[in-house]
Amino acid sequence: VQLQASGGGMVHTGGSLRLSCAASGPKIVTLTIGWFRQGPGGGRELVAYTSRDDFTRDGLTNTYSDSAKGRFTISRDNAKNMVYLQMNNLKPEDTGVYYCAASGLTRASTRLNYGSWGQGTLVTVSS
Repeated sequence: VQLQASGGGMVHTGGSLRLSCAASGPKIVTLTIGWFRQGPGGGRELVAYTSRDDFTRDGLTNTYSDSAKGRFTISRDNAKNMVYLQMNNLKPEDTGVYYCAASGLTRASTRLNYGSWGQGTLVTVSS
């Protein structure tokens, strides 16, 4: 699967952005899609991921990093092969390049679990 992230930009503290991840090729319905952030001089950190889960009402499980909980919402539209990351109440420490990535694992909580990566989109949050 090929992925392309978009929607980044520059906002002030407290602002919001919505990132989009467009997938081409195989349908993403059975894939786990994650969002990662790479801050200045740092590695890629998992922000959130969405997985298929046959035991939940909507068939999905969404998982967030501690810093993202309560502020970010990950969602997916399998029909459009799209995944989104709604980011609210942004903070300067959220600054970085955001990547979306795909995994065949249901529990994909580390960068090493992901095999397909898109080009990132830059998010800059000014104080």
